[in-house]
Amino acid sequence: MARVLPLAAVQEAPCPADAPLSLFANHVQALTAAFPQTRLIVYPELHLFGTEGPLRREMLLDMAEPLSGPRMAALGELAGDLGVWLVPGSVCERGPGGQLFNTAVALSPEGQLAASYRKVFPWRPYEPFAPGDRFVTFDLPGVGRAGFSICYDAWFPEVTRHLAWMGAEVVLNLVKTTTCDRAQEVILARANAIVNQVFVVSVNCAGPVGTGRSLVVDPEGIVRAETVGAEQTVLTHVLDLDHVPRARQYGTVGLTRPWEQFQPGDPSLPLPLYGGSIAPERWHPASPEGPRVVEGRAE
Repeated sequence: MARVLPLAAVQEAPCPADAPLSLFANHVQALTAAFPQTRLIVYPELHLFGTEGPLRREMLLDMAEPLSGPRMAALGELAGDLGVWLVPGSVCERGPGGQLFNTAVALSPEGQLAASYRKVFPWRPYEPFAPGDRFVTFDLPGVGRAGFSICYDAWFPEVTRHLAWMGAEVVLNLVKTTTCDRAQEVILARANAIVNQVFVVSVNCAGPVGTGRSLVVDPEGIVRAETVGAEQTVLTHVLDLDHVPRARQYGTVGLTRPWEQFQPGDPSLPLPLYGGSIAPERWHPASPEGPRVVEGRAE
């Protein structure tokens, strides 16, 4: 059976932080009516937390809630009512001890919080968030496995590499880039897809706040959908997740198979930067049909 995932990546300007959540709910409902076959809807980083000027910790703390709070309950109810996978961007999460996290969340078609990921690489010194401490994937039953990265995470190849190793076939990169380096991030989206043979969905916010240029890249680095500017729009595409094992089996453009690099008996490669090594026996991504890998352990 084909494993297809119709998605909508929404390039929109952020919602004002003081706007009622019903404004966002109305937008999602209109989108599902316009694109009724969509199964996954993805919004940009901090989409529900639009502010004027730079991000201030005190201001964000006033907006932040724990993931058990009423905002997440309402978002879960929205996803459940519409019967879709909903990624409403990342949210300001109030953690223990007053810590503040930039956290991506996925709500299931059953209305449950299926996954949450705290941004590991906040953009220093501009973001007042504490860093997360783990990579996160989540299963889309009957379809495949997705992983999260948030904006600046894409500049660190370790993130996408680990997500692919954990079995992710599509990486959802939620972005709020307002600066001139979006051109470089477009290249990174393609590079991360190519070297890990995964789909990358990089969705940036629209103008006048963001610089747009959202895109969907396939496991061989081909751009399947993109916006060329910062206008408000919706990118739609149907991901064929069987493309991932096919690219790995036959190679990118029928040639390159980076996940098959090591031969039996090859030595481990020391990685002094990390105080660790690449061990050939571990150089294989998890199967999306098998157990998830969390912090290096199967569960």
